[in-house]
Amino acid sequence: AIEDGISLNPVLNAFQQVVNTYHIDKELIELFLQSMEMDLQQEHYTPEKYSQYILGSAQVVGLMCLQVFTEGDKQQYDKLKDSAMQLGSAFQKVNFLRDVNADYFTLSRTYFPNVNLSAFSNTEKKIIEEEIEAEFQHALIGIRQLPASSRNGVHLAYVYYKKLFNKIKGSTAEKVMSGRIRISNAHKFGLMFDSIIRYKTNTI
Repeated sequence: AIEDGISLNPVLNAFQQVVNTYHIDKELIELFLQSMEMDLQQEHYTPEKYSQYILGSAQVVGLMCLQVFTEGDKQQYDKLKDSAMQLGSAFQKVNFLRDVNADYFTLSRTYFPNVNLSAFSNTEKKIIEEEIEAEFQHALIGIRQLPASSRNGVHLAYVYYKKLFNKIKGSTAEKVMSGRIRISNAHKFGLMFDSIIRYKTNTI
C-alpha cells in the first residue's frame, strides 16, 4: 500500500496517505511491526526484549506522530525527538500496569523484566513508577514546545495518562494485580475541559 500509494482497505489507505504525505521513516514502521509480532507469543520479557518492545510499540509511535506534528521541520523534530520517545514509553508502561492482571492471568505474559508478578510487591511497583514519573517529567518539556496545532491534543493525552498513573500509584500492588484500574467517563470529560482551558489560556 505504501509503495503503490493506494489500498482498497480504508485503514491501510489512510495509513499510506499519512506515511507518504509526511515522509514517515520506513524504519519506524518496521520497528513497530516487529514489536507487534512479539505480542503473538506468550512470554516473559528479558531486559533486552523489554527495551526492544518499548521502542517498537511506543517510542517509534511517538516519533511517527512527531513527524506529522512538525510537518517536515527537521530542526524541530530533532529537538523534540527524545521527549516524544519518553512520552510514548511512559504511556506504554502505564498501560502495562493498568493491564497487568489480564496480561498475567489471561495471557500468561509478563512485560516487566526481573519482576515476579506472582508475588508483586509495593517495592517493585514503586521502582517501576519512579521510572515512569521521570519519563513524564521529561515529556512535558517537549509537549510545551509542540506546534500550537497539535499541542492541545497531545497535552490532553498526557493529562489523561498522568491521572491514570496517579490513580495506579495510589493503589497497592495487590489491588493493581486484582483488576484493571480506570478513570470514569465523567472524570475524562473534566480532564478534557481543563486541558482546553489550559490551552486557551496558554498555561500548559
